[in-house]
Amino acid sequence: MTDFSALLSGQTSWRREFAAPMRAFLRTEAGSSGVLAAAIVVALLWANVAPELYDDFWRTELSVGLGNNVLSLDLREWINSGLMTLFFLVVGLEARREFDLGDLRERSRFVLPLLAGVAGMIVPVLIYLAFNLGGDGAHGWGVAMSTDTALALGLLALVGRGVPDRIRIFLLTVFVVDDLLALVVIGVVYSENVDLMMLAAAIVAFAIVLTLAIYRVRITWLYVVLGVVMWAALLTSGVDPVVAGLAIGLTATAYTPGREELEQATGLVRLFREQPTPELARSATVGLTATISPNERLQFLYHPWTSYLIVPLFGLANAGIPIDLDFLGRAYTAPITLGILIGYVVGKPVAVIGVSWLLDRATGGRFRPQVGWAGVIGSGTIAGIGFTVSLLIATIAFEGQELVEAKLGLLSAVVVASALTWLVFRTAKLLSPPKKALALLGDAEQLVDLIDPVDPERDHIRGPQDASVTLVEYGDFECPYCGLAEPIVRDLLLDDDLRYVWRHLPLSDVHARAQIAAEVSEAAAAQGAFWEMHDLLLANQDKLQPADLLGYAGQLGLDTDRLHDEVKRHVAAARVAQDVESADLSGVSGTPTFFINGQRHYGAYDVDTLKAAIHVARARAKISRRD
Repeated sequence: MTDFSALLSGQTSWRREFAAPMRAFLRTEAGSSGVLAAAIVVALLWANVAPELYDDFWRTELSVGLGNNVLSLDLREWINSGLMTLFFLVVGLEARREFDLGDLRERSRFVLPLLAGVAGMIVPVLIYLAFNLGGDGAHGWGVAMSTDTALALGLLALVGRGVPDRIRIFLLTVFVVDDLLALVVIGVVYSENVDLMMLAAAIVAFAIVLTLAIYRVRITWLYVVLGVVMWAALLTSGVDPVVAGLAIGLTATAYTPGREELEQATGLVRLFREQPTPELARSATVGLTATISPNERLQFLYHPWTSYLIVPLFGLANAGIPIDLDFLGRAYTAPITLGILIGYVVGKPVAVIGVSWLLDRATGGRFRPQVGWAGVIGSGTIAGIGFTVSLLIATIAFEGQELVEAKLGLLSAVVVASALTWLVFRTAKLLSPPKKALALLGDAEQLVDLIDPVDPERDHIRGPQDASVTLVEYGDFECPYCGLAEPIVRDLLLDDDLRYVWRHLPLSDVHARAQIAAEVSEAAAAQGAFWEMHDLLLANQDKLQPADLLGYAGQLGLDTDRLHDEVKRHVAAARVAQDVESADLSGVSGTPTFFINGQRHYGAYDVDTLKAAIHVARARAKISRRD
């Protein structure tokens, strides 16, 4: 099943399929959390077995010079202020993608995440100050405000097994705001002795980057040079340079290309196939690259590096603290440790739950969480994990014993928040199926990705008309992946509460016989035999010549002369074009593409994956019917 499932995750497409907003992000963060956890464990062991070696190693100076200008930082500073800039570049990219393509493209949905994210920072800070106001640790209040979204997502995958993706997306949507505001705090509050001239130089460099992005200038090296200039200027100015990564990430637009651009790219590749010259090779490369948005290209390039290398390296360099019983006894009574621990494990859930409830009540349900209340509570508890940004602020705000106490508070919050989250979702699983569905999924109206709704008078439908779940497939009769998906669909249709819809998306630029096959199926439909022809075409994808198609018509007992005449006159071309237009409007660019109750299905389309998605859709449908 593993190899077959891998095949079923593929698609024939005009371009590399643009993942669901945040879906690829979620997979990467969940996968990399184990690497980060291992790095933290190694750091703790190293710091306790050989504390002097640990400190001396990360204090090793590394210098970069150009002429008489030399930049010298120790290894920990290169990681914290250098490599982490790329991490915050990815944070900025993800935030921008959510605004352009994700749930936040409907701007009203940004209200709750914005307010919950802000409250999720303010409440923990207030709790921290309640422990530390007037004390030596008061200036470190920024340590208690930021959720480590990456680690929280990864641990949620472990302690909340079976939790719907919608909850992970809700968590990430809320705390993208958290990450953005935390970077602002670093830039404004935790930057000292600011050199205004160098700060102005950084702003000018960013203004140029923004202008180039607006006019879609595609000169990669120019962006790299401006990014380095901006980073160096901020470092020299006294403002933490990681802000540069966030700012540049927010300028990178995310979009899906139009069908015309994709077909033009295919044409360029075809020209190169006919005449493999360096000029045409470059033209084809540029054409293909231009179809992918800057946001997606940068995510594809940097996200794995930041998640699997940079953030774990950051944890290895900063998480090491010497631990003994005497130290623990003192630290767990220290205001800094307690302020951070209580601020995260109490303040975060109180803020997220409180804002969500108040906004829902105050607006009569207009602004309600996109998940159920168990999902809201679990998101609040897992948000009590603060590590990456918080540890970065701690290294800026504290040193010596205070820094060690802050690190202990952050590490302790990870453990307690994970345990609370496991308890929340374990309790939810003990509920009856209807109550569990409502608790996890909620009853908020979901965004619909399928622009053209199913029409029983026009669409080709298998299964009961009153089924609670509708599975729509955009397919191409010559697409090998559609052929692989066909037995999967047959298996799904054993479900007596599922209706299945086929819509045409012939990729004529890569499948020469796809269009005529689609028109033949419509000519067969005119004689009441669409599904019989549909099955034959998918079973014989390598035999779609005109003689083969007429042979299938005869095999089904159809009027072959009538079918031949209608196909010759392209009677069904307009009907096929309607399906193609609906695919374009719904952002479909590859086959097969599935929609389940109007929402796009991303990822593999093996039996287990599709059945799980259908199960969730059915639960949502039952909740909606009760309302």
